[in-house]
Amino acid sequence: MLDYTQLRNGLVVTAFWKAKPDETEAVASILQRFAPQAQKEPGVRAFMIHQSKSEPSEFFFYEVFDDEGAFAAHQQTPHFKALIAGEALPKLVKRERAQYTPI
Repeated sequence: MLDYTQLRNGLVVTAFWKAKPDETEAVASILQRFAPQAQKEPGVRAFMIHQSKSEPSEFFFYEVFDDEGAFAAHQQTPHFKALIAGEALPKLVKRERAQYTPI
């Protein structure tokens, strides 16, 4: 069972993606390969990617990092650069990210 106290005092990052027409399956496949690697990174407390049931081309990310440094390190990993920056982002029509702190 998840210990919610581990999520406190971290940096929460959310992302909303929308895949280009005919790219939904490719994006989902990339994310299925990416998520297990991201979940093992030092400084990652939680990392979940969800696909919309009503709009399969839409994806929602919920990520919790130890701090800004862990988030910055995440974006420099080989798997982020190859799978996200290299493969997934060109297949999107929309990408929105936001950062939050728990209250």
